[in-house]
Amino acid sequence: MLKAQDSMKTLEDSAAAALKALLEQVPVIKLADIEHESLSPDRGVDIVAHVDVSGRRHTLVCEVKSSGQPRHVRMAALQLRNYMVHHAQQATPVFIAPYLSPEAQALCREESVGFLDLEGNARLLFDTVFIERIVASKPAVERRELKSLFKPKSAQVLRVMLRDPIRAWRVTDLAQNAGVSLGHVSNVRASLLDREWAKVSDGGLFLSDPDALLDGWRDAYDPPAGKRMSFYTTLHGGAFEEAARRVLRSERTMRHAAFASFSAAHWLAPYGRTGAQYLYADEAGVEPLRAALKLSSVSKGENVVVTLLKDPGLLHDTVEPAPGAICTSPVQTYLDLAVAGERGREAADHLRREKLTWSK
Repeated sequence: MLKAQDSMKTLEDSAAAALKALLEQVPVIKLADIEHESLSPDRGVDIVAHVDVSGRRHTLVCEVKSSGQPRHVRMAALQLRNYMVHHAQQATPVFIAPYLSPEAQALCREESVGFLDLEGNARLLFDTVFIERIVASKPAVERRELKSLFKPKSAQVLRVMLRDPIRAWRVTDLAQNAGVSLGHVSNVRASLLDREWAKVSDGGLFLSDPDALLDGWRDAYDPPAGKRMSFYTTLHGGAFEEAARRVLRSERTMRHAAFASFSAAHWLAPYGRTGAQYLYADEAGVEPLRAALKLSSVSKGENVVVTLLKDPGLLHDTVEPAPGAICTSPVQTYLDLAVAGERGREAADHLRREKLTWSK
């Protein structure tokens, strides 16, 4: 507990220093004094700054939090409003955190709260002063936290929820359906709630903003880890499709292989053919594919690409839009297409319009 208090004190010191440095950059502002909780008793807000603007006194009341996720923005805005009602009605509310994403910044504007983060993003509006600064940098810890939300085990939870976003899940049911531990579900739950991509109802956790979740996943997406295997087949067109559908629906290969990327999109939301076929497989699926599709290993000129997955969990989330046409789910197919170059992004956008739209 003491360590957490020390960490918060350090953050408040850094926040006060950042606010002071920002205000000192504006010639018409004279900083009279700045008080923060690490130096004085709890007042209900973390920092109070008194400034002089061309001879007029003004007060900034600031709430500091260790997270700048949207849920914490709303909490801080409520705390600031309550404080101002009882102590400083004419003051300007300001939220300060280590980092504020564009979504969190937009929420601050919506809540009429100024903001400042330790990366350098800032927006303050009071008296005749308007300060706005947006930087492109994102702290490494923020990138790591977002990446961790989409790692294989967590992704299994997200895939389950995206099948039916409005369905409310109990933690135990979600863990069972996703095939992961209760701890994994709890971590995903916390991340979704912090970003306001999910909410909790009487029935449990549900996705309140599946589009924002999918956008975040797309932007942080790395293709599944695995061995890329290049093959050539003499089967083309209908002959290839017939052989592939036959082997994919066979008992030996079921749940061990699936059409992926452009090949899955061909069945889910056709946009345009490519010169190669793409499949995912686990160890048990590669040899049946090799035999049924008459695949020969090549170093160049391939027309079939099979990715041997390191983590085959996504093969448990497949769809069958036509008999034997076992494909990666629309969500997985969308993500793969989105990182497959310009043509892939166009196909991804088409797939999203056709298969991944949710009512608000």
